[in-house]
Amino acid sequence: MPGISTSKGDAPDHSPVAPARQGRPAASQRIQFIPEHLTLPGNAGAAVHPAATVDGLLRVPENVRHVGWWDGSARAGEAFGSTVIAGHVDSDTYGIGFFARLLRIKVGDTVTLRADSHRLRYRVTSVKKVDKRALATKSQAFQQTGPHRLVLITCTGNFHRDRGGYDSHLVVVAEPLGLAR
Repeated sequence: MPGISTSKGDAPDHSPVAPARQGRPAASQRIQFIPEHLTLPGNAGAAVHPAATVDGLLRVPENVRHVGWWDGSARAGEAFGSTVIAGHVDSDTYGIGFFARLLRIKVGDTVTLRADSHRLRYRVTSVKKVDKRALATKSQAFQQTGPHRLVLITCTGNFHRDRGGYDSHLVVVAEPLGLAR
């Protein structure tokens, strides 16, 4: 049976072969999951519960040790959109919240989302203080277009009891380190 010729003459071609490129799964083939657990630097972890928008406000869990995944945001592992998780920095009733740890987070830190046997690690790319009134409009924290990313949100700034809370939000953005497994 004749072979397949790879050169013009009878002499074999001994030029180096380029390494094969590793393909990426199509968006429909990616593992996607609703986060159930969040781990911050230092292995501090919190349960993640679905959080809905009610009357234009994101309702995060009352328990300050838990955080809420906005049910209008992307699932972890999706090809596009932001996975948005919000939580309390503190509470008059329950004390210091889990997301008080975000006040110490730095660019380059790693954050992990998990659900069942799935996980996805992210690297923090920005940490910004945003005026409370500008969170939904100017921060793009809730944006569901563009490459996939993780957005963590908590309160920060000056506390104004007469106005019912803090004057700013801390917005932490992180990019995925590979695909969800």
